Amino acid sequence: MTASPTQSTALVSDDEVQAVRAFNRFYTHKLGVLDQQLLKSPFSLSEARVLYELAHGGEQPAKEIGGALGLDPGYLSRIVQSFDESGLIVRKPLPSDRRQYQLSLTAKGRQAFARLERLTQEDVAAMLRPLSGEDRRRLTGAMETIERLLGLPRTPPPRAILREPRPGDMGWVVQSHGALYASEYGFDSGFEALVAEIVAKYMTSYDASRERCWIADIEGRPVGSVFLVKASDDVAKLRLLLLDPAARGQGLGQRLVAECVSFARACGYRRMTLWTQSILVAARKIYQDAGFELVATEPHRSFGQNLTGETWERDL
Repeated sequence: MTASPTQSTALVSDDEVQAVRAFNRFYTHKLGVLDQQLLKSPFSLSEARVLYELAHGGEQPAKEIGGALGLDPGYLSRIVQSFDESGLIVRKPLPSDRRQYQLSLTAKGRQAFARLERLTQEDVAAMLRPLSGEDRRRLTGAMETIERLLGLPRTPPPRAILREPRPGDMGWVVQSHGALYASEYGFDSGFEALVAEIVAKYMTSYDASRERCWIADIEGRPVGSVFLVKASDDVAKLRLLLLDPAARGQGLGQRLVAECVSFARACGYRRMTLWTQSILVAARKIYQDAGFELVATEPHRSFGQNLTGETWERDL
């Protein structure tokens, strides 16, 4: 069987939305950002963010600070007015536009920020102190993951390499197929058993001159697989195309299939075939783009689901 789970553009579930909202409520309460003043200081969260920008960015136009923080111009104007009246900032008209102001902290403003910075450091340290060293590493690692996944602009993922399988990779192929297809399509353990049979047969009767397995690898971690096996002297069969969700969206499925086609042609096969399911829309698109044509369909009941099996072929 050959398949590639759907792309990560699938609809977001209500459970996923509620999980993020619940975390937001928990974390904002934990940090005290819903209090009228942040960390019992005289400043609101937005006011503290403006102080931070001025302390770290030096003299800046008010408009740029508002844009960077996503603050409404009217709200920012009130914050600037309050800071000016309290002696925390100096504002000077911009030479290029007298209606706009250049802001900078006064000595009093720098002292106020230093106190707020100290309170923030102490508050976060107190929150982390009860945790073990390992739990602190897990927490900060999870925060880095959230920042990386939600940050803009998104950092392009490292490019995958295609390599030969290493010890342990075949176990990964079986486990990953079982877990992903159960999660994304509701397949039962019968599918994982089928994958295990295919992998076991490949390992015990491997013909190095006419068969091959490629593992897609990102920074030492397997994220994809595909197999090309001998169906007959003239026909090669593509099997077990898989992409981990973290590796989707970079054309990796196309690269894996292209390797199979190139190798099959070099081995002297005259034709390639594969078997997949109609529900695997992303995989079907990859095969179609690679020159495969749908030649047969057959409804069946397998893996706990009512499915339509499809046979695709192409000449070499």
